[in-house]
Amino acid sequence: MKHSGHAARIAYTALFLSLSLVLSWLEMQLPQAPFLPPGVKLGLSNVVTMYCLFFVNAPSAFLVAFLKSLFAFLMRGSFAGLFSFLGGLCSVTVMLIFSRLLKKRISYLMLSILGAVFHNMGQLAGVSLTLSRHAWIYAPALVLSGIVMGCLTGLMLKVILPALSHLTSFHRLPSSKGGPHE
Repeated sequence: MKHSGHAARIAYTALFLSLSLVLSWLEMQLPQAPFLPPGVKLGLSNVVTMYCLFFVNAPSAFLVAFLKSLFAFLMRGSFAGLFSFLGGLCSVTVMLIFSRLLKKRISYLMLSILGAVFHNMGQLAGVSLTLSRHAWIYAPALVLSGIVMGCLTGLMLKVILPALSHLTSFHRLPSSKGGPHE
């Protein structure tokens, strides 16, 4: 039984990674919104990472974020891979810390906002270390856009949760944990 649970977790993680990559690709096909700062995206694939963190387990969320950055490295180069890795690492780490510290007193929406803001800060740190130390001047725009995009992705997660709970039996696996209070 233990092996089938392990195999199921691997299969679900692969499924979540695939979904995340498809959402990333789809988002890259969309034109840049004229009202957003350059480079700012909605972060559709982050909905998948949040789902993994809240309903599967932290290692799966980190793994999806890491593999997503590896894919970015292979498809778009070393800077894209590094920035994706740093953003994903910061995002998942901050959401994990706050969800564990505040348990039921923090909402998906607030965790999503924190994740989006720190995803941007992780990427900005990477830009600052590799390309220009003056990149931090862009921080206020990235914090504001992280708040807005975090609200949107948090709301998306909340809207799709009922469908996901009906489509998967993952909530019933022994290692699954419920997410924060809504």
